[in-house]
Amino acid sequence: MTKYLYINEPFTLEAGATLPSLTAAYHTYGQLNAARDNVIWICHALTANSDCEDWWPGLVGRGCTIDPEKYFIICVNMLGSCYGSTSPLSHNPKTGHPYGLDFPLITTKDNARFFSLVAGHLGIRGIRLLMGGSMGGQHALEWACMEPERFDLLCVLATNARHSAWGIAFNESQRMALRADTTLGTDSPGAGKAGLEAARAIAMLSYRHYRTYVGTQSEQEGEKYDDYRASSYQRYQGYKLWKRFDPLCYYALSRGMDSHDVGRGRGGVAKALQRIRASTLVISIDTDILFPIEEQAVLSRHIQNSRLEVMHSDYGHDGFLTEAVKIGEFLSDFLSDQLRIDASTKRAFTDALTGRKFAVPGSEEV
Repeated sequence: MTKYLYINEPFTLEAGATLPSLTAAYHTYGQLNAARDNVIWICHALTANSDCEDWWPGLVGRGCTIDPEKYFIICVNMLGSCYGSTSPLSHNPKTGHPYGLDFPLITTKDNARFFSLVAGHLGIRGIRLLMGGSMGGQHALEWACMEPERFDLLCVLATNARHSAWGIAFNESQRMALRADTTLGTDSPGAGKAGLEAARAIAMLSYRHYRTYVGTQSEQEGEKYDDYRASSYQRYQGYKLWKRFDPLCYYALSRGMDSHDVGRGRGGVAKALQRIRASTLVISIDTDILFPIEEQAVLSRHIQNSRLEVMHSDYGHDGFLTEAVKIGEFLSDFLSDQLRIDASTKRAFTDALTGRKFAVPGSEEV
């Protein structure tokens, strides 16, 4: 069930504009333990919502790696989305109407600050694991750079430290499709529908892979001159998004993704990533053309105490959603290793206090 937090204080954005107040839509699962050290915070991707148990089945849920029987799980809907948090659909007090196309730019850093603010209002201090894929991974990286002392563990999937020219080009192509629909931002019935459907069709080419389309949308051998399965699939994906998402919010969120650069104001990407203290698992997808492996390699190279795992998927970038079982296996191994390291560290600390020799994991005995 969606919960709401209303923050009646101004929020100044990175680009200079100010939102007079904020609404945060969020979901929680499980219970906070007495030590308050079992929090898992999940950052959702571009068109998802705060109900991560719904869109990440097999990874989040009872009996899964991220199990509400063990952890207190929270996911907050990002600013700019149409699923409850402040967005282009929100009331603009200056005009008395929804913001629409006048909604200000929300950067990934703004959303990280928003999450921090929400955590403070909810009384959440330390976070055991911060996790996100794609745009959610961008938010997680921003937050881990901003407040490195807050997180014990970090897991990011199919994401990057700075949005690439390739990714920006895909997003701009989608915005061109949206702007080509002259109903966008108007009061017309179905405003922006054609633009959003075309934008989503463009996006699918970056989310999937050659193998995905050939394997699932190829025709049987024989004569056919029109109405191919691949054509129908593109139209269906556009219509499916139109049924659940708002064109103005899609426009706003794509601009926010383009703004992503953890190095801005921190002396560059390398210095920014070196700020992260959390033990980090970086997961890459071998067929991802939108966030290719070299981008995750940059993360692993500059984040101290990190490991890079490359996962096979025939679903390209969307593998971060479709390969929940594989992701769960990587994450389970990572969490188990961290529990062993934590236990070893505690034993080492105790031995040091009693004057005994002790070994640090990964080093020779001293």
